[in-house]
Amino acid sequence: MELHQLRYFCAVAQAASFTRAAERLGIAQPSLSQQIGRLEKKIGAPLFIRLGRTVRLTSYGEALLPRALEILQEISEAESSLSNLQQGVRGALRIGVIPTIMPYWIAPRIHSFCREFPEVEIQLSERITSRLVEDVQAGLLDMAVLSLPIGNPDIVCSELFREALFLAVAEGHPLAKKKTVDLKELALERLLLLREGHCFRENVMTACTRAKAEVQSVFETDQMGSIFPLVASGFGITLIPQMAAASATGCVLVPVSLGSVRRVGYIRSRRHFVGKPMREFVQWLKNDPRRKDIS
Repeated sequence: MELHQLRYFCAVAQAASFTRAAERLGIAQPSLSQQIGRLEKKIGAPLFIRLGRTVRLTSYGEALLPRALEILQEISEAESSLSNLQQGVRGALRIGVIPTIMPYWIAPRIHSFCREFPEVEIQLSERITSRLVEDVQAGLLDMAVLSLPIGNPDIVCSELFREALFLAVAEGHPLAKKKTVDLKELALERLLLLREGHCFRENVMTACTRAKAEVQSVFETDQMGSIFPLVASGFGITLIPQMAAASATGCVLVPVSLGSVRRVGYIRSRRHFVGKPMREFVQWLKNDPRRKDIS
């Protein structure tokens, strides 16, 4: 039984799909299926029941999964501990980031961390929140930067800052001339949203529900960048986090009243050993001078 086979097994179990697991792992699906087949041959029993495009665990798979997760976590902790004993800051650091933070806060400046710590091998992954939490739990990621809170007893959450929400509208929209806007004023407006599963969508819907604003969704996407041209054309309106403001080309941004904010932070497994690379990366996040401008 080889370590990479256990990693592949856990990925398939959590994704409930060979296709999605292969995408997460960055390998070809035939290679993944071949390794799972070899693992099943060693065990002498099937680990998955194939149900079309999805799979579920057999009794053997259910028995193996918790132990496999423990083994992967222990290996990750051992690697971090050994790296921590070395002089300097070196080793691999696997970081997940949600799509509404990666292009606006992490991607534009990750080069500065790499330049300061050239012996740290950074591996970045962009996923929605639920997948990041699963990967952190499984030891596939060391940490994730996302929107808080995360209600999971196995996960440690640390807030970095809070940022305001802005209403984005076209130049000719009636709300464009306001100094601030109350979310109640968005009732019956055509709202452009991220798809379900994106935590920023949940931030927006929660804020609208609290304000008792009944909004109508007319467009949904996985990329916020696809929304801005539609807003600028007058097709609809949207709410955006402050860090995305510079990318909202052609849109008028109006501050949202009532203190609507998004909490940005990072998570790690409660059992994960915090080595030098992670400590330095967290400090790098905290030291960003632009973070004060966002807060």
